[in-house]
Amino acid sequence: MDGTRPVTRDSGRPAATGRRGAVVAALMLAMALAALDSTIVATAVPQIVGDLGGFSYFSWLFSGYLLAVTVTLPVYGRLSDTFGRKPVLVAGAALFLLGSLLCAAAWNMAALIAFRIVQGLGGGALQGTVQTLAADLYPLRERPKIQARLSTVWALSAVAGPGIGGLFASYADWRWIFLVNLPVGAVALWLIVRHLHEPRRENGRHARVDRAGAVAIFACGGVLITALVQGGVAWPWLSAPSLALFAAGAVLLAVVVVVERRAAEPIIPGWVWRRRTIAAVNLALGALGLLMVAPTVFLPTYAQSVLGLTPVAAGFVLSVWTLTWPVSAALSQHVYRRIGFRSTAMLGIGTAALVLFAFPFLPYPGRAWQPTLLMLLLGAALGLFQLPLIIGVQSSVEWEERGTATGSVLFCRQTGQTVGAALFGAVANSVLAARLGGASDLDSVTRALDAGAVPEATRRAVADAVHAVYLGAACAAALAFLVLLLLAPRTFPVLKD
Repeated sequence: MDGTRPVTRDSGRPAATGRRGAVVAALMLAMALAALDSTIVATAVPQIVGDLGGFSYFSWLFSGYLLAVTVTLPVYGRLSDTFGRKPVLVAGAALFLLGSLLCAAAWNMAALIAFRIVQGLGGGALQGTVQTLAADLYPLRERPKIQARLSTVWALSAVAGPGIGGLFASYADWRWIFLVNLPVGAVALWLIVRHLHEPRRENGRHARVDRAGAVAIFACGGVLITALVQGGVAWPWLSAPSLALFAAGAVLLAVVVVVERRAAEPIIPGWVWRRRTIAAVNLALGALGLLMVAPTVFLPTYAQSVLGLTPVAAGFVLSVWTLTWPVSAALSQHVYRRIGFRSTAMLGIGTAALVLFAFPFLPYPGRAWQPTLLMLLLGAALGLFQLPLIIGVQSSVEWEERGTATGSVLFCRQTGQTVGAALFGAVANSVLAARLGGASDLDSVTRALDAGAVPEATRRAVADAVHAVYLGAACAAALAFLVLLLLAPRTFPVLKD
């Protein structure tokens, strides 16, 4: 294989299964639980607020869940390397289902937000451990198959989630969007317990868990993500709450470094950043999370306010990239086997940068097929970018390091999305304020859409704001390209299966 460098036989022990197909089905069901979560809940927000109240802080339904998932990814990755994938996945799935049951029984918005955080604590285990097990179950040559299936789960969830949530909210009760997780999760748990068998870990029984490191990481990540999510929304960026949170985050970050250096078995070991391959992929996927905010957050508003589309049609414009992403990911193996992981990823992210840069040059007001075409191309480019990097990192480490490495790259991608939402939200709001004057922001545009009347000046301002965001996303893609070009090794060190 060109572009990869075999190093030594993998001394790790991939999961042995009685029926690999049953385990794969369980992984897809577990991934569906995590993938459906945000899209299915978003559709039912009006009904939830109407029943429970708490409109002023309903956004924490999503922020709280995101926070819990993000800060637990590296913790679960390390635990899966220490104790095995199965106990971590079973515990995470059980915690997610407990959170779902509690959410369905919530009596007010504060309780629902707290229970959503419980869900997120389990969701971090689902996302990270499923990706790690996918690498355990398949040798390098076959890994694109399982990764393509998991990508398809995300794609179908993005398309089906809003519809399912709308059906429950309109014809049943919003609590069913959480209760529906229970039978799906129960089947996934049964398949995992029955069919997933791992060799016993000799060091797992006597392993020392870095509890101090886990608490420090959770506290640091929680404070910084809260600052990014709420800054510019609940309070101004330069206000006392923002400055206090960022200062506390900086102090806690220093605490994390000190604690992890002293730990015998740290949650985030130093080799994650000392190895060029993993460090470069971490940074590149952080940039991916950053640029993904542009279409997922801002394109629906653009489609409705500038193109005049209905919410359903606007959702279709966004969802088309979920059609080409998994197809491109599945086919990427034919490219990276010829030119290597790094070159394939650079080809994908370079194409993505051009697509994102082209968006601001669309004619005004334009036609729906134009951004739809760009989204199709963007999905194909990002499928060619992300999958080779994840497979490349997983193939460059031993079995007992794979969970930690996978958790680190997923953590960086999630963190990039959080930073991107804050950064591009500030960019969009500043452009809108400059074009419209006063304190106009994207929320005021959304309210105008709900009222059914968007003045021409507002339409042009939204177009300018979204164009600025897409230019920022193009810069993030260019940054990822440079990271791979300058930091990543030309050939990834690949362990033989």
